[in-house]
Amino acid sequence: MLLPRIFDDVFTNNDFDDFFYAPFATRRPQGVSQMHSDVRELDDSYEVDMNLPGYDKEDVTAELKDGYLTIEASHNEEHEEKNKEGKYLRRERYSGSLKRSFYVGEQVTNEDIKAKFKNGVLTVSIPKKEELPKAEEKKYIAIEG
Repeated sequence: MLLPRIFDDVFTNNDFDDFFYAPFATRRPQGVSQMHSDVRELDDSYEVDMNLPGYDKEDVTAELKDGYLTIEASHNEEHEEKNKEGKYLRRERYSGSLKRSFYVGEQVTNEDIKAKFKNGVLTVSIPKKEELPKAEEKKYIAIEG
């Protein structure tokens, strides 16, 4: 019976099931369902490391909007193996995307955030900025008469 991999511990493993899962497991980027992140607090900033193995720098975008920093990674891949006659022995496709947001505050600007991508790890440095207190608006009630 073909079952999702989450049931491996519950049910006995069937070698026939591995025939269907194994080729695909090696082709897709690791962490397909999550962006594993480490957040460190430094004296004047926060540093976020995100593991994105299998992704290239061109696959990753970062956007700051309304105080939220959103990191998105998307990846498309296609593999083909043909025999001497040009017939397919195996043909696989993978397409996926990941997205994660962090609230960094409305005082932080695009120019404040620094990011670098190296060896499948995205490192983002976000400065600490204090929220400016908003001036309290007075709201008057109209009095008739």
